[in-house]
Amino acid sequence: MLQNLQTAVLKPYFKRKYIEAGCDEAGRGCFAGPVCAAAVILPKNFYHPVLNDSKQLTPEQRETLRVYIEKKALHYAVAMVDNDEIDSINILKASFKAMHLALEQLPVEPALILVDGNRFTTWRNVQHQCIIKGDGIYASIAAASILAKTYRDKYMQQLHDEFPHYNWAQNKGYGTVEHRRAIESHGLCRYHRKSFNILSAQLEINYELQEEIN
Repeated sequence: MLQNLQTAVLKPYFKRKYIEAGCDEAGRGCFAGPVCAAAVILPKNFYHPVLNDSKQLTPEQRETLRVYIEKKALHYAVAMVDNDEIDSINILKASFKAMHLALEQLPVEPALILVDGNRFTTWRNVQHQCIIKGDGIYASIAAASILAKTYRDKYMQQLHDEFPHYNWAQNKGYGTVEHRRAIESHGLCRYHRKSFNILSAQLEINYELQEEIN
């Protein structure tokens, strides 16, 4: 049963005459794991009363919506770029690449791409529209945010089984205090993003904590 019912009414499309694909990513700010992106083409009459930006939903709501989106969407695809490639090309380019990879998996080419955020790299010369906080405005972007988030969370659960001491099942690779302390105790593993200067950030946190203690 869904809890914390959302009241957001999202727009069903940007331009009705176009086949639109909504795109969003998850995991851009994490210390570990891949960045994941989804591309979703919804029917123009798509509606769910709880659909919203994935960050505004509970895990249970996201999972329920994932099933609903996969059933009702005209087309959808999810892609990931791993931490090694993130370190190689930087997280911004990796986020764009993950979106491009998702778009390439769609069986039809959209005429317009709606992207959450303020920047995007053109894909196949297809027109795109960047929309700040678009995952709380347009249904297709919200749907993409939910698929990207749920697929990445499931993947991080698998990585947790390999390295349980970081508790990725709970923090999903984000830089929580718990995750930072685990890094301090166990060091970095092969799934951490080395280009994020995580150890330097940890030393700074430790210094701040010591100052508070003193």
